Amino acid sequence: MKNKAHLVATLQALLVTFLWSTSLILIKLFINEIPPLLFAGLRYAIAVVLLAPALWRYRNDIKSLSKHDWLMLFLLGVVYYAITQGAQFISLQYVDMVTISLILTFTSPLVAFIGILFLKEPVLPQQWAGTIIFIVGVLIYFSQKTLASLSIFGIAMVLLSLITNSSGTVLGRYANRGQKHNALVVTGISMFFGATLLLGTGLSLHGLPKFDMKSWLVILYVASVNTAFAFWLWNHSMRTLSAMESSIINNTMLIQISVLSWIILKERISLIEGIGLFIAVVGVIIVSVRFKKQSVSHLSNSA
Repeated sequence: MKNKAHLVATLQALLVTFLWSTSLILIKLFINEIPPLLFAGLRYAIAVVLLAPALWRYRNDIKSLSKHDWLMLFLLGVVYYAITQGAQFISLQYVDMVTISLILTFTSPLVAFIGILFLKEPVLPQQWAGTIIFIVGVLIYFSQKTLASLSIFGIAMVLLSLITNSSGTVLGRYANRGQKHNALVVTGISMFFGATLLLGTGLSLHGLPKFDMKSWLVILYVASVNTAFAFWLWNHSMRTLSAMESSIINNTMLIQISVLSWIILKERISLIEGIGLFIAVVGVIIVSVRFKKQSVSHLSNSA
């Protein structure tokens, strides 16, 4: 049963990464028509509204939250939603999709380091070896980039998103570990805090939105399917998966986004860049082998 639960959680997380990959493509296509912070704020605010009826069913769980729980969910909302998503939306105006995805895959080493310090989740030597191979691939990829072709501000936003995404991953794991709280409660409340900050900032900078029907349809789709549903499913999977496992699965977005960007956005990559991406993917696979070897012990430790 534990192996089956772990497999189900892994497949759920993989589905979420695909939905998020398509989200980034859609956001990239419309980011010049919809201001980034307003786009992000509307996305998560609408998602919270869609989650509200379901949250009402767990009102007793919400009432039982302690002050410490509320503080943790507030921090998760600020870090994982407001800062991470806000910075990522802004970076999409300045940096190509593959570069953003590649930088964000540094989340794994950061999550591993933070997880060791705060969650006491061990990382195997082969995982560190895989991380090193991944970094080599990243360096090969960026060896083909020139400073003139990169936006310093855009890269800074991606790095900010990287740091807060790593911290948010560990916070999310801490909030979901032990299945103390319902995944929907964790998702809805933390997203509410993040959405409030994003939408408030977006409205203060750009005022009330005036979008055409196509823009609203994109916002509604991303908010409902790729946010409300996807983030709930992601938090649900984290009740079973470790922070490192969740992070590695999240890294499959590098492959998905590279393919989608090539097909939809016509973002081409050179042979050397392709080799770098391939080596990076090999590093991710080496780290991911851990799933089969430690899934049972991990589950028993978190039960």
